[in-house]
Amino acid sequence: MNDFQYYAPTQVVFCRGAENRAGELVRQYGGTKALLHYGGGSVRRSGLLDRVKASLDASGVAYAELGGVVPNPRLSKVHEGIALCRAEGVDFLLAVGGGSVIDSCKAIGYGMKYDGEVWDFYEKKATPRSSMPIGAVLTIAAAGSEMSDSSVITNEENGKKRGVNSDLCRCRFALMNPELTFTLPPYQTASGCADIISHTMERYFSGGETVEPTDSIAEGLMRAVIDAAPKAVQNPEDYDARACIMWASSLSHNNLTGSGRGGNGRVGDWACHQLEHELSGMFDVTHGAGLAAIFGAWARYVMPSAPGRFARFARNVMDVREPDDEAAARAGIAAYEAFLRGIGMPVCLRELGLELTEQQLDQLAWNCSFADTRTIGSIRVLTREDMREIYRLAR
Repeated sequence: MNDFQYYAPTQVVFCRGAENRAGELVRQYGGTKALLHYGGGSVRRSGLLDRVKASLDASGVAYAELGGVVPNPRLSKVHEGIALCRAEGVDFLLAVGGGSVIDSCKAIGYGMKYDGEVWDFYEKKATPRSSMPIGAVLTIAAAGSEMSDSSVITNEENGKKRGVNSDLCRCRFALMNPELTFTLPPYQTASGCADIISHTMERYFSGGETVEPTDSIAEGLMRAVIDAAPKAVQNPEDYDARACIMWASSLSHNNLTGSGRGGNGRVGDWACHQLEHELSGMFDVTHGAGLAAIFGAWARYVMPSAPGRFARFARNVMDVREPDDEAAARAGIAAYEAFLRGIGMPVCLRELGLELTEQQLDQLAWNCSFADTRTIGSIRVLTREDMREIYRLAR
């Protein structure tokens, strides 16, 4: 086991009606005027936004509003939020939504404390030194942003999707009521589950070494989501399944499942995510579905570098009973793809609705390699040529 630091400062309130404590907790963490940041009309139609507002009113917290966040959250909305917060004297950011809304809040938080262009952080031209305090009322279990140090934003002007990792942006609190996810469409539920599992996989497949406590946690987490996902897809109001998925969302991306693999728990392979970010940036696909579509091609390409690791996943997560490691590994990859298909997820880019040209394959690999200046992955280090081949195999 490698040395590591583990930091998870977010206060979690997990229960029915958790959203009604929003005002109390904003006030507890020093907020006097909040930005209510959210996505589309569902938070209004469901009455959730009114309940959050009533909670803020009851605690004497003023607020400004900014809706309109979309999946793969846009830099232009971040700019709009920074301008609004400065004009309104906002001192706390409250995300009411899923990962896209929370990530947008995090970017606004960075921008509020920076005199330059906030995209500098996402292009790695600058490093965040401060952030506004953030809280979350979670409505979608997927990204894990409610407990992570990560924020991912899309610059719609150049089609680039980039991320920043910093403990500065971690939510002060996360209010989690599984009932708020009952109205999610099956496709969105399934996409969220694919994202949750991928967050764990990126750390689990970071090398061949065994870190037994962490590995066992990761395997149990993946099994739990694989069990709960079809239940939630088939019966959207299955509270236990929804609760399982919501808590797994947080645990999958708060660095717990990377602990002991080195550094601060953020260590991992991350190739699938980096490959998918370029798909989202160019084609605006649903992130979890994009991860599902790229997984099989990536896994088969890198598996020969660590067949024992993939065999352990096959046996301990997918219940494969094949004694030979390489055969077990291939069976495990196929079994996971069968699970994804079973919940309505694509397992190739064509099923995602993309018919990529040779030129588009070149562009994706060029973007993912940052113009041929970086490699990705750790279980097998991938060059630009490797990236292009994985995109090709995923077609």
